[in-house]
Amino acid sequence: MSKVRIFADSISDVPQDWIDQYNIEIVPLYIVFQEKSYVDRLEINAKDMYNLVEIYDQLPKTAAPPPADFIQAFRPVIESGEDILFISMSSHLSSTYQNALAAAREFPAGRITVVDSLNVTAGTAMSVLLAAQMASDGKSALAIAERLEKVRHEIQLNILVDNLDYLHKGGRVSSIQNMIGSILRIRPVLYVSHGKVLSGVKYRGSKERIVKKLLQDILSHIHRIDHDQIIIAQTLEEETAEWIRNMILEETSVRNVHIIEGGCSICSHSGPHSLAISFILKSEPLIQALK
Repeated sequence: MSKVRIFADSISDVPQDWIDQYNIEIVPLYIVFQEKSYVDRLEINAKDMYNLVEIYDQLPKTAAPPPADFIQAFRPVIESGEDILFISMSSHLSSTYQNALAAAREFPAGRITVVDSLNVTAGTAMSVLLAAQMASDGKSALAIAERLEKVRHEIQLNILVDNLDYLHKGGRVSSIQNMIGSILRIRPVLYVSHGKVLSGVKYRGSKERIVKKLLQDILSHIHRIDHDQIIIAQTLEEETAEWIRNMILEETSVRNVHIIEGGCSICSHSGPHSLAISFILKSEPLIQALK
């Protein structure tokens, strides 16, 4: 059985310590400001991007890596005798998945398996971590892919946006909605469903109060949340993320709460001071659902 190398794209926000521990490979997206294109994580980070948004007063566009980028990244690993499992951001949000499939067809059949995470940022990172752990246990690419395709609909992602500025710049809210939201201190929560990012609860009030309310709402389902691991992605919110982590560890029996940094791709939509929480929410047994 060939050893399996895990690949992901940069919107997964996989941290460097996971990359080092599990030998994960990252294929970066591109961050585009007007005519200038930057390689995500290599030529630009989230703080750089925020500075450029201030300069240009507009959001960047993101571009998927073309098949040639995948071929270049895949080839040395295949030639070394390893198989590849690539985990893509949601195919509903980018052509990354399709481009990886196109690249995989340039290699012998069965050597490269491509999985659509149907998620982004910490949600995709959850799939990557599960895959890396299975690969380190010697599981085949096919076995890992089957597991990910079963669990991906249970992986929840809630993104707390600090304000409506970036959603306004990106055309998701109108100028009037942005103005009213600023006056009323409205902070929306985005969530992912079937691979699409949707608008959910809109909290109102101070950041501290809203974070406590969001955490309370999530932990109200603790009996259904997988206790192996929860992932928190943050951008310029290290202290808040640590507070959330400590509260989860103190109040529940969840074993691992990972904190990762949100990167350019997701932050270009949510903006600075955003928080994302990902966890696996098990389905209710049918007998309970009917009560």
